[in-house]
Amino acid sequence: MLKRMFLMWICLTTIPVLSESPLKYELATIVDTKPHKPAKDGASDSLAYDVSLRVGDTTYVVLYTDRSATSTVKYAAGRSVLVLIGKNTITYNDILGRSVEMPVVSKTPSTDAKTAPVRSGQN
Repeated sequence: MLKRMFLMWICLTTIPVLSESPLKYELATIVDTKPHKPAKDGASDSLAYDVSLRVGDTTYVVLYTDRSATSTVKYAAGRSVLVLIGKNTITYNDILGRSVEMPVVSKTPSTDAKTAPVRSGQN
């Protein structure tokens, strides 16, 4: 009886692990941060930043909105973070474990600095 219960417990605990598709988080380095300049003429949103992330041989520029208004992202160059790269977004987990999704503004190969960035949403 005890062996059956143990076997059933093993089966029930391994099935969810095998059925989940693993998310592939990658190591990114924050290369640069700049205050975001809005496309329209108007007041600048001081809590938005263009953050450059290097992941492998690609550099992504994402639009980061500082929800806590601490402006610590200004001093984040050189820091490494784990990111999940989507089609048009990059997701990371903040210090409290909350997922933060940022839109990708541009994407360039890191090895060829002379290539113009490919803007998302344009063909």
